[in-house]
Amino acid sequence: RSRLRRPSPPSAKMAAYEKRRVAAAPAAGNGLAEPARAAAGELGGEAEAEFLLRAGVTAMVREALLKVLEARPEEPVSFLADYFERLVLGSPEAATAELPGHPQRLARALWYVRLAHHSHRTAFDSNAGAAYEVLGAGGRRRKSGVDGRLYSELLRRICQHGAAPAEASSALLGRVRCRDHEAVPFDVFRYGVLTCFVLLEFAAKADALFGVLDGGGGTADGRVCRAVLRALEDALSTGQFGVPSRYLEAGSKLGPDGLALAMERALQERKLGPSMSREEFLRKATALFVAKVKPVE
Repeated sequence: RSRLRRPSPPSAKMAAYEKRRVAAAPAAGNGLAEPARAAAGELGGEAEAEFLLRAGVTAMVREALLKVLEARPEEPVSFLADYFERLVLGSPEAATAELPGHPQRLARALWYVRLAHHSHRTAFDSNAGAAYEVLGAGGRRRKSGVDGRLYSELLRRICQHGAAPAEASSALLGRVRCRDHEAVPFDVFRYGVLTCFVLLEFAAKADALFGVLDGGGGTADGRVCRAVLRALEDALSTGQFGVPSRYLEAGSKLGPDGLALAMERALQERKLGPSMSREEFLRKATALFVAKVKPVE
């Protein structure tokens, strides 16, 4: 009986030869494949690195990364996009044209102070310093330094973006603003900017708290709201606070147990009262915060 022999598989040497042959063959229908490979081989990694150094790209990217680490923005990609856009517009001609304009300097200062959350103290202080330098840049007819008018306008623009009622923002600005002709030191500048951001966060937390009280109906039981406001006032009154961010820490001490106890006591009252709207609750809550802010002397 004759045996049928199966064809033997190709050896490893033949497979390697075939792979090299296919890789060496030019791509079909693409006459630019070989010149492109040759050009890449001639340039090499070293020539590419030299080009990046000569064009200043390496230093530019390194500086951008250092700025990201310094500012610690909440949205790094948006920060880099804005950074390179401002870098393109920051030529000597553009900078000279932009310098005398207050709106441009205010917009750039506002951009700086919004980069990092105030809880990131090092980054926030660095960004506040950059904003202070931008506002204090003197033009041909103006002395360097931040005056009370630019400082107050920056604070007003900060308070515009948030849930804080207009009454609370106005009352806060009355405590931390300076006169228009006054020179504003950096520590006062930082204190005012920080206090405005803390007010916005405090208002946002109060708004979220009211969302628990009203159950989505738009209004809440007035007894419960007043009880919660009293508990919040007691939390803010404990201790002396020289730093605005500590007001948030005091408010956070009003935990679920304290809220539940205050609400339970309020509901046990027999006296019925009118309901409270979200706007009224926010006005009363933020007024408690503003009353604790130390005025600028």
